[in-house]
Amino acid sequence: MLLAEMKVQERGAPSLAMVLVNSFQLLYVMDALWNEEALLNTMDIIHNGFGFMLAFGDLVWVPFTYSLQAFYLVSHPQELSWPLVSVIIVLKLCDYVIFRCANSQKNAFRKNPSDPKLTHLKSIHTSTGKSLLVSGWWGFVRHPNYLGDLIMALAWSLPCGFSHLLPYFYVIYFTGVACPPRSP
Repeated sequence: MLLAEMKVQERGAPSLAMVLVNSFQLLYVMDALWNEEALLNTMDIIHNGFGFMLAFGDLVWVPFTYSLQAFYLVSHPQELSWPLVSVIIVLKLCDYVIFRCANSQKNAFRKNPSDPKLTHLKSIHTSTGKSLLVSGWWGFVRHPNYLGDLIMALAWSLPCGFSHLLPYFYVIYFTGVACPPRSP
């Protein structure tokens, strides 16, 4: 998409908006590769296993939805001011801290709940016999890992401006999935 933007817009260099979106996505991919062990303990892998949902999600849904911002920027260039770029980068860095710390804490707890490094964390036992974290990152918000994902999706979308809903599709979709309405 970066090269397509340069060709379509007849630019000598990619736009700052495209560089931000591509950099954020590269960070996400690199983080997944670096922390691959933690991905194997996710609900998708453990409960669903390999099947249509996982194959379709990894081969179609994720590449499609995660690339909408870059796809949008190819035909709808955005010029960003440096103060706005700074705000977006700070938002992304805050998101990354939440995302990585929450997921690392969850993974460490799943691997060994009695690890001495985790003794400060409180947990409750569930009816399934497993333990549920209720302190640390999980003491601040119910699903800090989802909060990190949601802020990440927003940081990917902000470089696209606000003139179209398409770059915000994943933010809206993920909000619906991560924050479903509660029944009375």
